[in-house]
Amino acid sequence: MISEIANRIFSQVIADYHQFDDIDHPVENPYDAESLEHLLYIKNWIDTAQWHMEDVVRNPQIDPVEGLNWKRRIDAQNQVRTDMVEFIDGYFLNLYQGIIPLPNARINTESPAWAIDRLSILALKISHMQEEAERESASAEHRQQCQTKLDILLSQREDLSTSIDELLTDIESGKKYMKVYKQMKMYNDPSLNPVLYREKR
Repeated sequence: MISEIANRIFSQVIADYHQFDDIDHPVENPYDAESLEHLLYIKNWIDTAQWHMEDVVRNPQIDPVEGLNWKRRIDAQNQVRTDMVEFIDGYFLNLYQGIIPLPNARINTESPAWAIDRLSILALKISHMQEEAERESASAEHRQQCQTKLDILLSQREDLSTSIDELLTDIESGKKYMKVYKQMKMYNDPSLNPVLYREKR
């Protein structure tokens, strides 16, 4: 099942990242460049780096100029994240290009890769919530609250994993079909963001 592969790789990435705990550490992807595993590894590495960027920028003592630089870096990273999701959807489109949808086939509310994107973020939530649930310096009440949240996140991962596998099975059998829309983000495009193109006048 794809979800089992994804969850395993996401856990691996988070562990690999925290060996260095460095946002700028180069990715050392152990998987074949043509494989889905390779794409999933990169995807979660992007998300893990962005997670820690978000931590840094929320420091209430951060210098405003430094904070703005981090915000711009997060925006750029978010574009990389979006591009990677679309690249993974391209993998699935290619994989299922020979499937002829059934006459009553339906489209899903989101593409496989955007569902996998949520699974990747969920892996990060689970990892960091587990860390809090086990943090010895925290109060017993804090650890219990985090354990309760962790149990919910684990249940959510199970449900989302099942949904992803069911979606891919339905696509393979022709019961559903893929139709991917590019995100067309506007805020980074100097020709579409009014603040940016007015500045050029």
